[in-house]
Amino acid sequence: MDFFQAVVLAIVQGIVEFLPISSSAHLILVPELLRWEDQGLAFDVAVHVGTLIAVIAFLQQEVARIVPAWLSGWTTRQWNADGQLGWLIVIATIPVGLVGLLFKDFIELNMRSSLVIAASTLFFGLLLGWADRNGNTNQKTIEQLNWRQTIFVGCAQALALIPGTSRSGITMTALLAIGYTRTDAARFSFLMAIPAIALPGLLKTKDLVESADQVQWLIILTGVTISALVAFLCMNLFMRFVERVGMMPFVIYRILLAGAIVLILN
Repeated sequence: MDFFQAVVLAIVQGIVEFLPISSSAHLILVPELLRWEDQGLAFDVAVHVGTLIAVIAFLQQEVARIVPAWLSGWTTRQWNADGQLGWLIVIATIPVGLVGLLFKDFIELNMRSSLVIAASTLFFGLLLGWADRNGNTNQKTIEQLNWRQTIFVGCAQALALIPGTSRSGITMTALLAIGYTRTDAARFSFLMAIPAIALPGLLKTKDLVESADQVQWLIILTGVTISALVAFLCMNLFMRFVERVGMMPFVIYRILLAGAIVLILN
C-alpha cells in the first residue's frame, strides 16, 4: 500500500463509518474498483482506531458521565441513570459479539461477494426508508430506552456483520422503527459504536502483533489521523443534517450504490 492509497481509504473509512451506508461495503468495493491490492490487517486496525478516537471525542461529555457512573455502581450494586445507560450499551453489544465469535469465519468466506453486498445494501436501505417514514413525529428519547428494546437493537446490530448492511444504518433503523427520534437514534447508535469498534479492533490488534508482516508505521499513522479527523467532522455534519432532512438521501444513495455494484462488478 502506498501513501496515496492510505489517504483515500482513510478518508473513505472516516466518511462512511458512522453514516448509514456501510463502511465494510465501501472498503471492499473501493480497492476492487481501483484494482488495488487488499490494504492489509495493519491498515484495518489503523482506521478503526481512528474512528474509535473520533466517536469518543464526539461523545466525550456522555462518555465522561457514563463510564464513571457504570464503574462506581459496582461498589454499591446501584446505578444511576448514566450507569444504567452504560448497562444498556453493554447489553446491546452482546449479540454482535456472540454472532461474531460463532460465525466470523463463515461470514468472511461466504458473504463478501459483490452480489451479497448489493443485496444487503438495497434491502437494508429500503428498510431504513420504511423506518424513517415517521421520523418527524417520533418522540422517544434515549432516557426511555429499556433492556427489551436494547436487546432488539443489539440483535439488529449483529446483522451488520453482513457486508453492505451498515452497523449505524441498521441500529438507527431499529431505533426509528420503535419510535425514537432521529437525533437520539443516531446518538445511541454512536454510543453503541464504541464497544462495537473497540472489541474487533482489539482482536485485529492481537492478530497484528502475532503477524510476521512488516508494519509501515507512517502509513498506519496516516490512517489513524485522517480517519479520526474525517469521522469527527462527518458525525457533526450528520447530526445537523439528519435532524433537518432525515434519512431519505441515504436511502436513495444505497439504492443507486446497489445498482452500481451489480452493473460494474458483475
